[in-house]
Amino acid sequence: MNSPDPGAELFEIFDDHGFLCGTMPRNLVHRSGCWHRSADVWLFRDDGAVLLQRRGSDKDLFAGCWDYSVGEHLRPGESFLAGAIRGLEEELGLTGVSLAPVGGLRRVVSEVPESGIHDRELSRTFRACIDETVDPDGVEVDRVMWLQPDELRRWMLQEPAAFTPWFITAVKQLGLP
Repeated sequence: MNSPDPGAELFEIFDDHGFLCGTMPRNLVHRSGCWHRSADVWLFRDDGAVLLQRRGSDKDLFAGCWDYSVGEHLRPGESFLAGAIRGLEEELGLTGVSLAPVGGLRRVVSEVPESGIHDRELSRTFRACIDETVDPDGVEVDRVMWLQPDELRRWMLQEPAAFTPWFITAVKQLGLP
């Protein structure tokens, strides 16, 4: 059985003022520069370490780059919190995690002209402290690792191309980790 084409997944699109305009397939949204919604989750341990995921090699944007613990595009009609909770389960096998919002609605723009990508997201960030073992799905998530914040900051300075641009933006905008 063939899995559905992720490029055909429908996203709600919004105008520059945040008003809903309709839906559009994912692949067209990322090429047209239409605003769409996403949620990201930062997971921490009691010792302060943050969980990073390396994006799967089949991802349409920044395959193999390091990213948030979870990043999820929202389905039509889905809330930011519901999308974050769904992403935790789908990508890391986690359920019952209590998420706290961080900051407000953020506008995140990632331009990759050589690939024809004009990604514009209306994003909400959540965080949680966990002690559960994660079970990466192996398709969307290539692997995960826990890093202390100082190690992460050094790595980001030495090798920024190892990370998604929206991850680096979130670190700057939110002061995470």
